[in-house]
Amino acid sequence: MAGPTPREIEVTETLKEELIRQKTYESQEESILREIVLGRVAALVRKFVTTVMMQRGFSEAVASAAGGKIFTFGSYRLGVHGPGSDIDTLCVVPKHIERDDFFTHFEPMLRDFEGATDVAGVPDAYVPIITANISGVAIDFLFARLALSVIPDDLELRDDNLLRNLDERCVRSLGGSRVNDQILRLVPNVAVFRDSLRCIKLWAQRRAIYSNVNGFLGGVAWAILVARICQLYPNASSGAIVSRFFIIVYQWEWPSPIMLKPIEDGPLMVRVWNPRLYPSDRAHRMPIITPAYPAMCSTHNVTQSTQAIMSLEFKRAAEVVDRVMAGTAEWSELFAKHDFFHKYHNYLRVTASTGDPNLQLKWAGTVESRMRQLVMKLEFVDGIAVAHPFVKGFDAVYYCKSEQELDAVAQGEISETVAKQALEDIAGLPSGRTVYTATFYIGLGLRAKQSGTSGMRKLDISYPTSEFVKMVKSWEQFEAGTMAIVIGHIKSSGLPDSCFDPGEREGPVKQLKRTKSKKIKDNGEDVPNKKRRSEAHIPDNSSALSVTLSGNDHLPSDQSATSNRSDQQASSGAPKSPPVSISSALAERAEEAYVSRSEIVKSSVLPFGENVTVATGAVTSAS
Repeated sequence: MAGPTPREIEVTETLKEELIRQKTYESQEESILREIVLGRVAALVRKFVTTVMMQRGFSEAVASAAGGKIFTFGSYRLGVHGPGSDIDTLCVVPKHIERDDFFTHFEPMLRDFEGATDVAGVPDAYVPIITANISGVAIDFLFARLALSVIPDDLELRDDNLLRNLDERCVRSLGGSRVNDQILRLVPNVAVFRDSLRCIKLWAQRRAIYSNVNGFLGGVAWAILVARICQLYPNASSGAIVSRFFIIVYQWEWPSPIMLKPIEDGPLMVRVWNPRLYPSDRAHRMPIITPAYPAMCSTHNVTQSTQAIMSLEFKRAAEVVDRVMAGTAEWSELFAKHDFFHKYHNYLRVTASTGDPNLQLKWAGTVESRMRQLVMKLEFVDGIAVAHPFVKGFDAVYYCKSEQELDAVAQGEISETVAKQALEDIAGLPSGRTVYTATFYIGLGLRAKQSGTSGMRKLDISYPTSEFVKMVKSWEQFEAGTMAIVIGHIKSSGLPDSCFDPGEREGPVKQLKRTKSKKIKDNGEDVPNKKRRSEAHIPDNSSALSVTLSGNDHLPSDQSATSNRSDQQASSGAPKSPPVSISSALAERAEEAYVSRSEIVKSSVLPFGENVTVATGAVTSAS
């Protein structure tokens, strides 16, 4: 295959320059700090193993010789991390160490570790994890227990036999490091792969579609996608890889899987991704398969809504890069900020709150890890076309003088007075409380109102919201007296300023003016959107929507209480809060922009007359 053209070389250079301007590369000082922190963490893991084994009766000599090793994976291992990026770190220990020890011994050791803050363990996650910040470096710790008495310093994880006699959670934990190593071995040019992936990561983050936990794609999936395009074009420059990436992925015939190599059998009786055998695997909407044994789907969290959202983002990106290749646009346009908080008239706001900072880290993480379940439940509600989750929560701390202020904060209603209060304002007050909150948002796109209908539209989401609240409260560490969760409806005009950059509320994001915003008619035809909707100009008219919610509770004013107020209301027969009525013209507006993939007009083509069908077909057939 021919090498890059002069134009491709030129746009590759401009891409690298833009990535530098966007500050995607860390400084040398930060790089050195990361290495120092990782060295300290490696020593802590060995100390953890030695301490636990000695408590179990092993001699100091045997315990010290048992070892323990860390392996990095994710963006740091792939060489595409940026300033402030976290480091995914796998702690590999010998067979004498149990998973419970990771949370009962290693987590407390982290809390006492010099420079460590924000330590929080989530033992019941799909992949159990401890998060921490050490000397300003964010680290996510995973645990894997091998069937070995000693973990040698030169241990490598490539051998499939290391997976023998391990539980599924350990196999999943080992997968991150093993998958990253395979990706780097399978790409034809590591430097081109890294530059291309750095671009795609920045784009996905700016467009708010980089989040596996919320139903979009995570780091592994993006890396596999980029690696596959690199395999298809082994001699291409990074600019050309990015150009082809968006066109091929946008026009991909899902659910055909994307793989870097054929799925292999291994020595274990473990589940390998196989849609012919497993119905749950057939349900995967955008299967992107990991290259290491056992092969797994890295995109099992993708929902109907998030797939539609990503499809439109692929389309937009392909059009922008087409113009970049033609010389009529700059790379900076590709990285324009998302418009999530401008896109919808109505949002759901999920607020998780406690009165303890350490407890809040775990509680907020638990709620966030289950937000995708709420999205999937909302997709089944009549009238909802798309449930669009935002990819991060908003953390805040409030100081309340009274029970009324406490209730309002737990409900997500923050007055200007409470927002300005500081710790010293509640010092000495018997009713003074500190509240820690994490707020998550879901944009609601509604289907068009049927012609000939009039009056208030009713949207009853009491079932999905109440079921979601029950789900998060079933967490084994949930404490009714100290934790609260509230789901509320909020109009776009009522979104807090924390959702926007300074000056953003006055109008659309300046970067977005370079491209035409579009909406899609019921027949799927793209037409220019004449004016971007602004929160301050949402009309109130007779076409209204009634939203019914259920399942909310309150944060008790007394943090030592054993039951929350919602439970007390339920037992006393207190009436539920009335439905929230909101003025809306949703039926005729841009929320109907999300349509099925088959309805979207595919306008972008591969450059230089390349055949998309051949390229995409090669992705599944090539080894």
